Amino acid sequence: MREILGRRRRLRYRRRKGPDQLDAALTAAVAWGWPVLPGVGRRTAGGNSPGRSGRSDGQECACPDPECVVPGAHPFDPGLLAATTDERMLRWWWGNRPTAPVVLATGGRAPCAVSLPAVAAARALAVLDERGMRLGPVVATPTRWSLLVAPYGLEQLGELLFVKDSVPSSLRFHGDGGYLVLPPSDTGGGQVRWERAPLAGSATPWLPDVEAVVDALVEASAAAAPRTGLHPPESGDGTRLTY
Repeated sequence: MREILGRRRRLRYRRRKGPDQLDAALTAAVAWGWPVLPGVGRRTAGGNSPGRSGRSDGQECACPDPECVVPGAHPFDPGLLAATTDERMLRWWWGNRPTAPVVLATGGRAPCAVSLPAVAAARALAVLDERGMRLGPVVATPTRWSLLVAPYGLEQLGELLFVKDSVPSSLRFHGDGGYLVLPPSDTGGGQVRWERAPLAGSATPWLPDVEAVVDALVEASAAAAPRTGLHPPESGDGTRLTY
């Protein structure tokens, strides 16, 4: 009987286990030294009609902006400058808001990122894998994938882009003063997940230099582009690395 009761206690404990956002925040901040803070999250809109933001699923950003273009997926209160690696602060934040998204403050000694549309990113990663390119962790949402890279400064990025004949317009750069939502956050844009997860139990994840990633993505964009020459890449369709 004692074994049965003990097993029931363990099952009840497992059922009470809350969201994984706190664990993810602690891993990023305490184990890896990446400063994080809770994202603004979402609130349930009243009724079944579209809210002020135009969403019809009953979810809209909890920030005051009725037209927020990244619902739930950005810092608000506290602001980005509050990002920290302090365990006590993280436990307090997520103790009060257990489902809040985990927001990484990029730059400084934290990772930066290069992001692009999801379909184009999948094709580019396939090309890079064929070429033996070593990549670090990749964060994915339903619409965009973000490749984490070693920290870089604006001057370094400017020099890198200046010498390029062309750079895909679909690329976005998350550097010093920017942010990125980490898994397993759930935002208005959908579930955030690892497309390429850091190795379990490893030390701080290895990150490639931004030069290597941008060079490889520009090359991959040429390899993934149509070879017929009849139609130029369409801007904004999310299917290729547009220029």
